[in-house]
Amino acid sequence: MAVPQSRILDLIKTQCRIFSTIFNPERLRLGNKILRQRLKGPSIAAYYPPRPVPFGKFRRAYKQMGNTVENEDEDDRLEKVEELKARGKGQWQERRGFAQVAKKKKR
Repeated sequence: MAVPQSRILDLIKTQCRIFSTIFNPERLRLGNKILRQRLKGPSIAAYYPPRPVPFGKFRRAYKQMGNTVENEDEDDRLEKVEELKARGKGQWQERRGFAQVAKKKKR
């Protein structure tokens, strides 16, 4: 005494409606297991401490109040670059020679 396939499908459909699950008679991989899970973003974001304010935003905020703030690290870096340029050890300049002429010919 076999039960008709349509009757089994109706039973499964009713079961899915009662228990709030997805009716998937073809058994396709729909990703419902993943979609039902809670989102992880807010908990991961709360785990890490807030980022420090970048120096540029900090300086702009003080500038609006009428104060000035100097970035000592940036000043030191610029001094070092000037010293290197004075000794001829600075960043090299790109030559305008054969490579650039060949590049123009390709176009």
